[in-house]
Amino acid sequence: MAKPRHARLDCNPGCPVEAAVALIDGKWKCVILFHLLEGTMRFSELRRRLPGVTPRMLTNQLRELEQDGLITRTVYAQVPPKVEYELSALGRSLQPVLGALKAWGDAHIGLFRAAA
Repeated sequence: MAKPRHARLDCNPGCPVEAAVALIDGKWKCVILFHLLEGTMRFSELRRRLPGVTPRMLTNQLRELEQDGLITRTVYAQVPPKVEYELSALGRSLQPVLGALKAWGDAHIGLFRAAA
């Protein structure tokens, strides 16, 4: 059974952080958003950038990001079908957050390699 999405955003003092994290939680969401900062991409392009993700997981994460208004999905009526994903204005507003996460990861990557 799937967990309820954004079931309780009426929390106490930590609510804004809880709400923000609830939108980008998931193993691949931040990475997808980070790659979409470069521009519009098709599903296959995202798959190449994320070799560890299964097609099903990528589809689910993209659907949730679209449902939450962080990305837009454009379907072109052609054969074969063409679908493109890009950041919405709301998703683009996460650029400083994603940049900060990347900077932190760059500064501390050694901690993670040592543990592996």
